[in-house]
Amino acid sequence: MKVAPRFLADQPLDRGAPARVSGAELHHLRDLMRLEAGDAVTLIDPTGGGEFAGHIRSVARDCAIIELGMPMVAPTRTPLVLAMALIKGPRMDFIVEKAVELGATELWPIVAARSQMATVGVERRRRWNRLAAAAAKQSLASKLPSIRAPLEFSELVSAPYPDTLALICVPGATPIARVLDDHRPARLMLVCGPEGGFDRSELAAAERAGFVAAGLGRSRLRSETAALAALAVAAAALDAEGS
Repeated sequence: MKVAPRFLADQPLDRGAPARVSGAELHHLRDLMRLEAGDAVTLIDPTGGGEFAGHIRSVARDCAIIELGMPMVAPTRTPLVLAMALIKGPRMDFIVEKAVELGATELWPIVAARSQMATVGVERRRRWNRLAAAAAKQSLASKLPSIRAPLEFSELVSAPYPDTLALICVPGATPIARVLDDHRPARLMLVCGPEGGFDRSELAAAERAGFVAAGLGRSRLRSETAALAALAVAAAALDAEGS
């Protein structure tokens, strides 16, 4: 069955009211895909409210109006949080985009002792949200992932996480897939470090907080490679459990 093109709505979706698509999404709909009135589309709620089937009522210079149909029923997936130590520039942008494609439902930038940066400007966070939205459309994710404001590592390990298995990536630890063979979490958090990894005090704090050390084999990986490899392994294991 052909999948209807997917677009991000301007505002929260309400089945009782038509929706609008404008800006870059309108350009994609009208100028690139050349869709017209009557064509079927799928709209994604920008606030994480899922997605709806719909069809185009009209296309104008400044917006397209979409009549909404039934909400789409998404397959149940285990929530998957990637808590990633901040790294500089385009490498962090790459992580955001690819993490969403691989199934991350939440992204938590963290400031660790060896992080290469400690603050994130407004424009960079907006860019991350744009990248996440595009990746969600590409990967057929039913909801937009949430991206938190950066938090200190101490904040990460001091908060309670009910019904969550928190894995912290540590070289030489039991492989992630094997750890997940022994657990069936309602929610999974993967904590990945910066170049050079977490320092001893951070690892000790994570252990005291109940975080479980997990590894990725013998290779020494760059931070962005390690984060995405961990996410791919975990997502595949969780999907296998749910199939």
